Amino acid sequence: MVLLAAAVCTKAGKAIVSRQFVEMTRTRIEGLLAAFPKLMNTGKQHTFVETESVRYVYQPMEKLYMVLITTKNSNILEDLETLRLFSRVIPEYCRALEENEISEHCFDLIFAFDEIVALGYRENVNLAQIRTFTEMDSHEEKVFRAVRETQEREAKAEMRRKAKELQQARRDAERQGKKAPGFGGFGSSAVSGGSTAAMITETIIETDKPKVAPAPARPSGPSKALKLGAKGKEVDNFVDKLKSEGETIMSSNMGKRTSDATKVHAPPINMESVHMKIEEKITLTCGRDGGLQNMELHGMIMLRISDDKFGRIRLHVENEDKKGVQLQTHPNVDKKLFTAESLIGLKNPEKSFPVNSDVGVLKWRLQTTEESFIPLTINCWPSESGNGCDVNIEYELQEDHLELNDVIITIPLPSGVGAPVIGEIDGEYRHDSRRNTLEWCLPVIDAKNKSGSLEFSIAGQPNDFFPVQVSFISKRNYCNIQVTKVTQVDGNSPVRFSTETTFLVDKYEIL
Repeated sequence: MVLLAAAVCTKAGKAIVSRQFVEMTRTRIEGLLAAFPKLMNTGKQHTFVETESVRYVYQPMEKLYMVLITTKNSNILEDLETLRLFSRVIPEYCRALEENEISEHCFDLIFAFDEIVALGYRENVNLAQIRTFTEMDSHEEKVFRAVRETQEREAKAEMRRKAKELQQARRDAERQGKKAPGFGGFGSSAVSGGSTAAMITETIIETDKPKVAPAPARPSGPSKALKLGAKGKEVDNFVDKLKSEGETIMSSNMGKRTSDATKVHAPPINMESVHMKIEEKITLTCGRDGGLQNMELHGMIMLRISDDKFGRIRLHVENEDKKGVQLQTHPNVDKKLFTAESLIGLKNPEKSFPVNSDVGVLKWRLQTTEESFIPLTINCWPSESGNGCDVNIEYELQEDHLELNDVIITIPLPSGVGAPVIGEIDGEYRHDSRRNTLEWCLPVIDAKNKSGSLEFSIAGQPNDFFPVQVSFISKRNYCNIQVTKVTQVDGNSPVRFSTETTFLVDKYEIL
């Protein structure tokens, strides 16, 4: 065999990570590496040293050595070329060439070494191919994960719907003075129905905490333990028990983090029988020297009614948009009524909206190249220096009414040059050495935190740091279109409703 082993060791000959490509014992490889520093002649610059049986081909890396152990009859030119590829692989996985960093990423390095050498012979691969092979990026896996996440979301939505049906049946039974029906085969007593509903609701709270419905603010008596066979006054109201259990869950699992989270994110949504989801998606492309190449925004109001007695309703829409969006109603919605009074209702007032299904009643679209419409401007300035490039990047919020959460600004980096040296930064950063990207993470951008900057240095050319990509999510929509009131067709009496607003990114690039 030509190549016996590849190892990273200290200057004292201590092995940090070693990969053998032939059958060798640990004692044998440790002995060879321990003898390596003693064979080196100080004061002479060589790239290899030989013994009677093996040849060491090595390259110094700060306080470490990258060493290849080969047979004496191997081609030294090929060995040197292989050594250079090994030396370029290490900075791809390690931020610093230090012993603890090498140990932390030892398995990643071993997998990469196996792509370079197989059974002692060099494979015809380059650095980009090694990166692709070790990532094992699979389109089928992405599709499978997307399908699984969709199924999980649908299952959680079904759980919430079932829990709400059980809760409603419990309330109806209490109003009529009857015993609540049994659910799930646990009997037909009021206790059975209540405990089952509580178990289902508790499961939802624990698995999907951000969307837990807060208990209604209503007076309740002291909480009592749930007793099997208890009847009458001994059984508390289901809502009171849910409130008590909910408070216990939140205090034991979340602790002080609950109050911190509520300051940043919107309060949990209590889904009423009439629920509206207002969603906007933005696609934006800017030039690196300024100028908006294209901006397109799509929005929609989705209506969901879970109680058929609220099927005949009208939505009062308040449109404060001044950017010139194009509105379009559903074909079954009375367009004249919407144009004249900003009311969304069916053409035939005697008909009802579908129950337990999401119906898009109004959608809008905005397409422009006006720079003043950009919600968040990104300015990236790479300037060449003696050692590479100094990059300054800054953001500024243009729409003061927006509050952007979980903002991630992704800057591509040149490959094979190691980690960037961060100067000043507002927020936090993550360096992905495999994908060669720097992620600038900002938890919130709003009117109080409108601008910020990041400075870093790295080897490369100015074109290496584009395109810059941005992602965020917001609980406030861009176009200021909201539903302010819901009334019934007969009698014009108001109806309680809930609203969920989301503004997110489909594509946001600076080219």
